[in-house]
Amino acid sequence: MLIIEKVDKHSAAYRGGIRKGDVIESVNGYPAVDELDLLYYEEEEVELCVKGKPAVKALASDIEVRAENAIRTCHNHCIFCFVDQMPKGMRESLYVKDDDYAMSFECGNFVTLTNLKEEGLERIIRLNLSPLYISVHTTNPELRCELLRNRFAGKINDQIRRLSEAGIRMHCQAVIVPGKNDGEDLSRTARDLFRYYPNVLDLAVVPTGLTKYREGLTYIPDVDGDYSAAFLDRVDALNKEFGVNFVLPADEYFVKAKRPFKPAEFYGDFSQIENGIGMTSKFLADFRAAEKKCVRKKPARVLCVCGTSAAETVETLCREANGLVEGLDAHAFPVVNRFFGESVTCTGLLTGTDIAEALLPVRDSFDEIVLASDTMKSFEEVFLCGMTLSELKKKIHCKDVRVNADGGWGLFEILSREE
Repeated sequence: MLIIEKVDKHSAAYRGGIRKGDVIESVNGYPAVDELDLLYYEEEEVELCVKGKPAVKALASDIEVRAENAIRTCHNHCIFCFVDQMPKGMRESLYVKDDDYAMSFECGNFVTLTNLKEEGLERIIRLNLSPLYISVHTTNPELRCELLRNRFAGKINDQIRRLSEAGIRMHCQAVIVPGKNDGEDLSRTARDLFRYYPNVLDLAVVPTGLTKYREGLTYIPDVDGDYSAAFLDRVDALNKEFGVNFVLPADEYFVKAKRPFKPAEFYGDFSQIENGIGMTSKFLADFRAAEKKCVRKKPARVLCVCGTSAAETVETLCREANGLVEGLDAHAFPVVNRFFGESVTCTGLLTGTDIAEALLPVRDSFDEIVLASDTMKSFEEVFLCGMTLSELKKKIHCKDVRVNADGGWGLFEILSREE
C-alpha cells in the first residue's frame, strides 16, 4: 500500500483532488508497490490511480509517499546465517532477516533473490533498479540450494543473466564456507559471473562470521593463516586470468595470512567497503593523506579502541602520529569480543559491555578514548548490547570519549587536534 504523506499545494496533483492520506493504487498503469514507483519518474508527469477518486496526471516530484508494505523477508535458512548466531535481548531490528531488492537498491543491502517472483524481476528491470547487491555464494545450483537450505535457490544463474541483459549493474558476494564453496567451486563461480562483466561489477569473497552461539547449527570450521594464504593465492590467480580486479577478498584474509594489504587503487571506488572489502587499505591511505595537519600541544594519553584484527594496523598508525604530534602518546587498545565470542574480531561488532569491562582495569593509564562510530547504531549512540555512549562514559569514569566517524582522516584529526 502506497500512502500519500504530502502534496505540493500549488501542484496539479493537489488541484486534481489528491490529499494527504490518500492511497495510490497504480502509477502509469502499474500496481503501486513502494516509493520506487514514484522515485523512478523524478520530474516526469505520471498518471495516478487513487483509491476512491478519478485518475489524475501529476508530477511525481510533487508528491511524497510512504509504503506500508512489510519489507520483503528472507525465505532461506542459510547454514552461515549471522542472525541465527545472535543471543537474545539485543535490539529488535537486529533479528529482522530482510531480503528486499528495494533495500538493496536504496541502501546497498545484499539480497539472494530467492523470494523474487517473475513480476518482481520484471519490476526491477522496468524501474532500472541499478546497481543491486546480490548474495550469490555459488553458481552451482545444487550447492546453492544446500547452503541456503532453500530448494528454489538454484535459479540464480538465470536471474543474473536476465538482469545483465537488461543492463542492471550488480555487486555480488560469496560468503565462503570452507570445504563447500571455496577452491574449484569459487573459481567456477567467479568465471560464471565474470561472463557478465562489467554488468556484474565485482565479486566480494568474505569468511563466514562465527559467533559462540552456534549450538544446534551446522558445523563450519574457522580459517587459519595457511588457509587464508592459499585462498588469497587463488584470488590473485583469478584476477590475473580476468585482467581486472574482479574478485575482492575481505580484509580478514590478509590479517590471518599476515600479508600486506592491497593498495587502495586495487579496490576502485570502494563500492564494497561496507562488506569489509578494502576498509583497512582506505583507512591507511586516508590517515597518511591527513598527516600534514598537526596542532595538538597539550600532552594526552589516548587509547584507540578496536577489534583484535585491527590492532596491528591501528598501533602502527598511532606510532606514526606520536612521532608527528607533540605531546601525543596514543596506542591501539584491542578488545576481545566476549559477547559474541573470541572468533569475532572486527571492530564493528564490539559491544559497550565488552569495551567498558576491558577499559576499567586500565582506567589510570589514559586521558582520552577514541571509539569507531560503527560500534554504534547509525544516528544514535547505542551499542549492539543496548548500552548507550553516555552510560559507557559513566561506567569507565571518562568524559573525554571521542567518536571517529571518518575512518583514517577522522582518526588523525582526533589524535592531532585539541577540542
